[in-house]
Amino acid sequence: MPVEFLGIAATNDGSETTPRSGAAFDRDYTLRLARAHEDHGWDRVLFAYGSGSPDPAPAAAYIAGELDRLQILLAHRPNVSYPTFAAKTFATLDQISEGRLTVHFITGGNDQEQGREGDTLTKDERYARTREYIRIVKKIWTTHESFDHEGDHYRFHDFVSDVFPVQQPRPNVSFGGSSPAAYAAGGAEADIYCLWGEPLEKTAEQIEAVKAAAKAAGRTDVPRIQVAFRPIIAPTEELAWEKAHRTVGVINARRERGELISKRHNSQAQPENSGSQRLIAIAEAGERYDRALWTPTAAATGGAGNSNALVGTPETVARALLDYYDLGVDILSARGYDLLGDAIDFGRHVIPIVREEVAKRDAERTARGARVLESAVNG
Repeated sequence: MPVEFLGIAATNDGSETTPRSGAAFDRDYTLRLARAHEDHGWDRVLFAYGSGSPDPAPAAAYIAGELDRLQILLAHRPNVSYPTFAAKTFATLDQISEGRLTVHFITGGNDQEQGREGDTLTKDERYARTREYIRIVKKIWTTHESFDHEGDHYRFHDFVSDVFPVQQPRPNVSFGGSSPAAYAAGGAEADIYCLWGEPLEKTAEQIEAVKAAAKAAGRTDVPRIQVAFRPIIAPTEELAWEKAHRTVGVINARRERGELISKRHNSQAQPENSGSQRLIAIAEAGERYDRALWTPTAAATGGAGNSNALVGTPETVARALLDYYDLGVDILSARGYDLLGDAIDFGRHVIPIVREEVAKRDAERTARGARVLESAVNG
């Protein structure tokens, strides 16, 4: 199966290790970073969402109008707009990008962050709302006649959109989470299910949970699986590990100075969402797993989002990514700490290795299939 690479479409140069040098939306940097991804072998970039951050939809439209190939993953929270409005926004962006849009629906795992924009629902209520929201958006994308909707969270009458996506029948829907409620919602509705990087054994367990949820929802297919990491690469193993420890040292120092209290997350020590809780538990159980997975980066940030690292030479990190590919992961998400420089280095030195090895695996699989067919035909 083909492999795809997802990077980050940050709107400024700030990261856990580096304070941003300018405004929250730096137009020139946003384009430079996106262009670096397009020029160095990445397939798409994520425009993330935060309550006080620049709106990702117009930022994505800006990049879509400037670049020709790079695909867009747009994060969206259902609490911030009505689904009729959102569906038109997404369809318009798919038109602007000529069919390069995927939408990532975020249910929200932190009550304080959700409350900043007026969302007071409980976690389970949010998941129910997200499922209803996604179904409405899908219907609007594919329905050319007016319809009514009477649901638990949304009600409207005689709606029909006049703007439709380029992609037929519709753009893909992406979803993530590590709780039973998340598996149920994403298993039912998602085309792509997103996970944070965990040890191979735990990732395999999560993939099975997603597959089971899809089957329970009556699906005959299953979502594609995406897994996210923070790569730390260098020309030698020794240099890579020196870089890794230096990176964690900077993160810890910034946290101690109070520079990493995110505006998007509650500053409390114990995160509310299951994904972050899992990352912290994994870090407490050990620092190193499998071929290259390293957890102190997650521990240093309190399990804040995509935070487990893959450490080593480009060859080591590529082999580690291929281990996940062999589990059934075909979308690999990566984001360094020097956003621009690491996007270029990863694109130059890691992506080609992974693509070459995946091509070999696919060729071998095709050859084995041909031999089996020939044997069956010839008796």
